[in-house]
Amino acid sequence: MNDLLLAWRNIWRNPRRSILTILAIAFATALLVFMLSFQFGAYDDMIDSSVRLSTGHVQIVAPGYHQRPEMRKVIDNPEELLQEATMLSNVDAVSLRSEAFVLASGEKRSRGVMVTGVAPHHESKISSVPQQIKKGRYLTEGDGAAGVIGALAAQHLQLDVGDECVLLGSGRDGSIAAAVVEIVGIFKSGVDEFDRSIMQLPLAEFDTIFSMEGAVHRLIFTFAHLSDSQAGAAQLRQGERARKLQVLTWEELTPGLKQSIELDLISGIIMYFILVIVVAFSILNTFFMAIFERKKEFGVLMSIGMKPRRLVVLMLLESFSMTTVGLVLGILCGIIITLVAARYGISMGDSAEFMAQYGMPERLYPKLTLLSVTVGPLLIFVVTLLTALIPVLRIPSLRPVEALRS
Repeated sequence: MNDLLLAWRNIWRNPRRSILTILAIAFATALLVFMLSFQFGAYDDMIDSSVRLSTGHVQIVAPGYHQRPEMRKVIDNPEELLQEATMLSNVDAVSLRSEAFVLASGEKRSRGVMVTGVAPHHESKISSVPQQIKKGRYLTEGDGAAGVIGALAAQHLQLDVGDECVLLGSGRDGSIAAAVVEIVGIFKSGVDEFDRSIMQLPLAEFDTIFSMEGAVHRLIFTFAHLSDSQAGAAQLRQGERARKLQVLTWEELTPGLKQSIELDLISGIIMYFILVIVVAFSILNTFFMAIFERKKEFGVLMSIGMKPRRLVVLMLLESFSMTTVGLVLGILCGIIITLVAARYGISMGDSAEFMAQYGMPERLYPKLTLLSVTVGPLLIFVVTLLTALIPVLRIPSLRPVEALRS
């Protein structure tokens, strides 16, 4: 305790230098807390936007359907699986979907689109498409031959709300599937690939057109929290029916999204490490100067019997004290800044349109977690203490007579 008090007093022998060092540590710590929180929040927004648009957190499909979608690879009697799903904890919503690739034709133009059969009531809970209708309305349970289509597909086919669209494809039994549907709504998700290729129909109408006989291609699950999806998928795999099917998490459904997040995280880690190195050089400079200025003092202390080991401990306690003060200030500032930003969001300005192409919202919200609060400060703490060792370990090599003459 006496050594710690002495170290604390020694720090303020040169208050200007000590304050600048503490502020450098505090700034780096606050920046790391905020940036890590912002990064984790952006990842959650990105994942949530993606799963809410199309995939969901977890899906159940027929074996091989995800790798190679074919009409005949279906889930028969999906109601049994829906009953099992009610036993899961933290399930937010469950929905059924069927898919077919068709040739869609307006009055003058044709193009291939993916027609998705959805349960309108459940889809409004599980997907963001019902909230992205820009013209007309979304599907209802009472709709028959009605559909909603992406804005880019509608533009290409020259379709508007109230127009009829002819669909021509293949049924589950290999028969020709043909229908005329009325466009009741046009949606715009901001993801060009989705908007130019998707049309949605009521699931009952899809079943009739494509001779599905009650079967579906996908069961979509969303959970209250993203972290619940892995546990939910594990529970589903234990079910008797699900064992014969494929249970896929969002990482397996959208591997490109996972890889882009990992790549961005690696680049962020490199940037944060460079920031920590800059702070480490500040600490290194502080202690080299402290040892240089106090060489005569060390010589006196060693000549009256103080062991070099105790001087090393004393200098390390000075480093520990300055680092701790800087870290505490930085963590508090970082938490305050993050909480304010999490409440009001951070506008992406001119980048909002670009981000919309990936389903990202216009404003991003940092997410304060135990990981974002501890990882950065812990890294700074370890690096600064290791850096302080470099000049401090020169103390045992000092000779009292030479130090007194300096």
